[in-house]
Amino acid sequence: MPRDTRETLDIKIRELNDSILELGSIVEQAVLDCVDALVERNLESAKNIYDQDKTINQKRYEIERKALITVATQQPMATDLRRLSSIIDIAGELERIGDYAKGIARIAMRLGDQPPLKQLVNIPKMAQLTADMLDRSLTAFVGLDEDAARAIPREDDKIDVLYNLVYQDLLELMIANRDNIDRATFHLWVAHNLERAADRVTNVCERTIFTTSGELIEFDRSDDESDAF
Repeated sequence: MPRDTRETLDIKIRELNDSILELGSIVEQAVLDCVDALVERNLESAKNIYDQDKTINQKRYEIERKALITVATQQPMATDLRRLSSIIDIAGELERIGDYAKGIARIAMRLGDQPPLKQLVNIPKMAQLTADMLDRSLTAFVGLDEDAARAIPREDDKIDVLYNLVYQDLLELMIANRDNIDRATFHLWVAHNLERAADRVTNVCERTIFTTSGELIEFDRSDDESDAF
């Protein structure tokens, strides 16, 4: 590959990496903010997060468009193609996590100012862990840190433990009082969306390993692939 072509390609990839980090930051904040809106019963914040999903979608497709143009015009080598294809895939994963945040915001809006069933503790913990894993997974991708990409998915077990605690708490509340069923079901969907978001972070790590090594792996995870609420 001619030197000037190589330099141009490297610039394009750096710009795409920056765009991935930017989109990731927006999605990470959406995960945190949607749960805050639920806890604080802040309908205005929930609506803003819901509406922000359009921006997330637009940024995802812009990244995909630029990556495809780069593939078509810059003569990328095999390693470059792996990175560019991973950028497209990760942008899609981020857009999907944004959908989960949008789903939680929708639940917050539907619950409105109804009093909570109980103080929410484990759901905010799930959101914080998921956002932290997402941030580090994107740093690992941009830095081509394969060791980090292999380590981060192990933390998904913490999310699963919290999800099971939420499930048990909500089930007990539903058994104790049938009037709790609707609100408990909504909160269960919130926990479900966060658990699925963490699974998407694992997908990001898989793409990092593919980019660095060419190895296609799949970490163990829940088989639940149902859509966001």
